[in-house]
Amino acid sequence: MMNTLMLSRIQFGLTISFHYLFPPLSIGLALMMVLMEGMYLKTGDKKWEQMTRFWTGLFALTFGLGVATGIVMEFQFGTNWANYSRFVGDVFGAPLASEGIFAFFLESGFLSVLLFGWNRVGPKTHFLATVMVSLGSIFSAVWILIANSWMQTPRGFHIVLHDGVARAQIVSFEQVVFNPSTLDRLGHVLLGAFLSGAFLVLSVGAYYVLRKRHGDFGQRCVKLALIMAMVCALLQLVSGDFNAKMIGKYQPAKLAAFEGHFPAHAPAGMSIFGWVNAAKQKVYGPRIPGMLSWLLYYNTKAKVTGLDAFKPALRPPVNPVFQSYHAMVAIGMGLIFVSLLGVFFWWRGTLFQQRWLLWVFVFSVLGPEMANELGWFSAEVGRQPWIVYNVMLTSQGVSPHLAAGDVLGSIIMFGVIYLLLGMLFVFLMNRKIQQGPAELPVELSPPEVAKAHGRLDA
Repeated sequence: MMNTLMLSRIQFGLTISFHYLFPPLSIGLALMMVLMEGMYLKTGDKKWEQMTRFWTGLFALTFGLGVATGIVMEFQFGTNWANYSRFVGDVFGAPLASEGIFAFFLESGFLSVLLFGWNRVGPKTHFLATVMVSLGSIFSAVWILIANSWMQTPRGFHIVLHDGVARAQIVSFEQVVFNPSTLDRLGHVLLGAFLSGAFLVLSVGAYYVLRKRHGDFGQRCVKLALIMAMVCALLQLVSGDFNAKMIGKYQPAKLAAFEGHFPAHAPAGMSIFGWVNAAKQKVYGPRIPGMLSWLLYYNTKAKVTGLDAFKPALRPPVNPVFQSYHAMVAIGMGLIFVSLLGVFFWWRGTLFQQRWLLWVFVFSVLGPEMANELGWFSAEVGRQPWIVYNVMLTSQGVSPHLAAGDVLGSIIMFGVIYLLLGMLFVFLMNRKIQQGPAELPVELSPPEVAKAHGRLDA
């Protein structure tokens, strides 16, 4: 029988996993919409406006689900993690409040203009609204990442006793915001979100081309999304390298778990894939000797801190972290390959003749979403057993008077609700995609206009 702590972790993992399906899509789609509407303003081509209008509808759906599912997590800080909330409330509350004031209000305030202002405001004003919604979604990610990064690498605080209870208080808001992991993690998360939006547009565009529907619309979607996908996928590779170096410096136990590296201080190899036997301290699978040492220090003989440098009780669960991390990397490399392959055939002028590749594009939308989830799992489970790294254990943060049966009941309830919401989301997305973009109005030549007026006068 699982205890309250484990059930609370499962509950929070369930709610955030479902929630995290939507913010990357909305952030990525918002940026794609900025590019589309920017092309419309630059060229005056109504087809770009048609694209922006179509994707605005899908953006609204993902935004709505993201808001609805995000609220649940905030309640859980009080119901399931009261000790944690009491300890970090003075620190954690500042970024969350900033997210609401500077990001959510900006995004939601301009959302109505974006959705309903097409025929009510001028093109430039509407484009401004699109840009502000995109910036709002990015700023939202910024403040949430600041709060989460502080949990990974806490800085700018001290601990005080208040009525006999320890609490963390801010001594430097700048250090809280720019803690050692903020910028590296922010870049990695935003690039993942941009990839989610790009591959969604790529998937739908390829589907239309394959079905010979909305041909020009589909081809434009594919070309624009391919550029975004290629750039972001390559930048993600660079961002991943920066993150690995940061983690190796500030969270060595997590990096050791990523690669199943056990010796306390020894050169470390890098696994392509495999399985970790923690009891025997061995990784089964192909491994490049000294590669992790070289990636961190550009020296294959450099010593890397391993799991043996930490007490067994302070080590993360190695195999789950190892598997999620390597699956994320594998998907990331696959996205790079697919996007570069698409650009290559585009350069050859044969992109839309490669039906097999277009089908790959259709299903590639799953790649960034899976990688985002796996990356979150690697980061959060890799931090265990700490809820605030080297400051507060996860076991210390759970609510003291919470019954395991109540948590289990809520998990079942949330599971059913999220299953229904997920099915509804897929249904509505599919219906919108099947309907396709609204047809452009037919522009008549001057003689046709005069002839039409003659018929109306008659």
